Amino acid sequence: MRFLFILFLLVSTKILAQGDIIAKNYFKKGDYEKALIEYKKLYANSPSNMTYIKQIVNSYEQLEQYDEAEKFLKALIARVQYPAFYVELGHNYQLKNDLENAEINYQKALSSIDDKVTNVFTVARGFQDHSLLNEAAEAYEKAMRLKPDLNFNVQLAQIYGEQGDIEKMFDSYMNYALINPLASDDVKRAINDFISEDAYNENNILLRKILLSRLQKEPNVIWNSFLSWLFIQQKDFKKAFVQEKAIFKREQKSLDRILELAAIAANENDTDVAKTIYNYVIDTAQDHEIQLKAHYDLLQLEIKSSSKSNYSTYNAAYLNLLDTFGRNAETLELQLSYAHFLAFYLGETNEAISFLEESLKQPLSRTEKARVKLKLGDVLVLKEQFNKALIYYTQIQRNLKNSTISQEARFKVAKTSYYKGDFKWAESQLKILKASTSQLIANDALALKLLISDNKYEDSLQTALKLYAKADLLSFQNRNEEAITLLDKILDEHKTEPIVAQALYKQAKLFEIELEFKKAAVNYEAIISNFRDGVLVDDAYFYLAEIYEKQLNKPEQAKMLYEKIIFYHADSIFFVDARKRYRTLRGDAIN
Repeated sequence: MRFLFILFLLVSTKILAQGDIIAKNYFKKGDYEKALIEYKKLYANSPSNMTYIKQIVNSYEQLEQYDEAEKFLKALIARVQYPAFYVELGHNYQLKNDLENAEINYQKALSSIDDKVTNVFTVARGFQDHSLLNEAAEAYEKAMRLKPDLNFNVQLAQIYGEQGDIEKMFDSYMNYALINPLASDDVKRAINDFISEDAYNENNILLRKILLSRLQKEPNVIWNSFLSWLFIQQKDFKKAFVQEKAIFKREQKSLDRILELAAIAANENDTDVAKTIYNYVIDTAQDHEIQLKAHYDLLQLEIKSSSKSNYSTYNAAYLNLLDTFGRNAETLELQLSYAHFLAFYLGETNEAISFLEESLKQPLSRTEKARVKLKLGDVLVLKEQFNKALIYYTQIQRNLKNSTISQEARFKVAKTSYYKGDFKWAESQLKILKASTSQLIANDALALKLLISDNKYEDSLQTALKLYAKADLLSFQNRNEEAITLLDKILDEHKTEPIVAQALYKQAKLFEIELEFKKAAVNYEAIISNFRDGVLVDDAYFYLAEIYEKQLNKPEQAKMLYEKIIFYHADSIFFVDARKRYRTLRGDAIN
């Protein structure tokens, strides 16, 4: 008997599930009469199922059978005290254009919150489902007045945003952040769509006023944090630094946030502010590790933005830091950087090799030794001592199998073989790296493999590919002018070969490094005109747009190019940035 009962339940459940699918399909296709029949059957077997109830009402309303919906809802209300039904009944009256009865029922739903504050959840949700935003807001506001420990600030903020009441929206989000400081990042993501890079944007001004007012009335580092974030969005890193200093002085905690701000400023080419911040950290930090990082980052920034005439000063600065902090595992990053500086900036490759060989004698972990060998290999490639470089890279692969640094070494083996013109061996290594756990390595490997495979068959001697690899090596060696000249040779002598697009692109990037932006623009334009269906066209659109916007002061042309990416290259890695830049140039108040 028990078995038969269980079997009956299983069969009944299966029949209901099938009926639910049939009803949904009818409703989705707009066959509301059949959907209504099916939902009534389901409701008869499960009269407390809210989904079936709502879909019966929806079906009646889609069929404009408002009186039938009214009878059904009134019968429900007589049977079950569920305040959300008043919202449904009110909405049904509204569809009949009976606004008086609609308002009466909306007020009944709202009044139910006075009787039982938890009714707000279903009542407010019901209002929102029908886009009755004023009533939904009123429900949440009433519940919070009756029970102040309830927190519906996020829901209210979203409603105010939909209504276009940006001030109330910002206020509600700030209320929420104050109660839930750990949710500050979520709040920032939510309001990011309503501000722009323009400090004079109406919404930016409004948010700044709200935050400053709150800071004056109730000093709290959370408002400093939001102000700092707002100033960063506006790329006003000096003002953001003021806020970060205020946070540090009050909390006396880590300087990590300030170091992060310096890195952001440096990345946005606000070099002066970045240097000021790094110097502040150097003067303020008690922790030697933080001091060392600030010194290191400042030195990298100064070298990047300096001329060769100052290299002797930076050489002395490296040596001074190594004397101060010592040569040990803690300063390995500094040591590797100094070796790179010796080889790639001063051209003192032998000194760099000797320095790195001394570093290898220190008590380092296997991974740390691998990093030194990786740099040694790079310096040897710079000297075009490819076989010696390959020995170091291969040692890393053998000693640290399947690690990220091992995969990086394998990529460098492939790149070195490519520089040598051994394209077959390079390809065999790159095939393995396509499955690298490091997405960056996998992407670089795929790009190099495509470059080789797309161009190795065009010419049995692979002349153009060898020239391109040589230009690539010259670029690695910081011999950009020679690389540009060699790429010109490819463009002149191999005009019909597929490598032309890649040569134009590589040359354009070198022109940008040399600050010859008009020449870079010409190359990007050539890619767009002649290789519209190629894989580099979205890259060309984006970088050409950046040149027009940031270097040549042609915002309208930039906007048109960003628009091309948005409409014709939605799968491009530049899509998100292009959309953001386009909206900024268009002057959108809301991003």
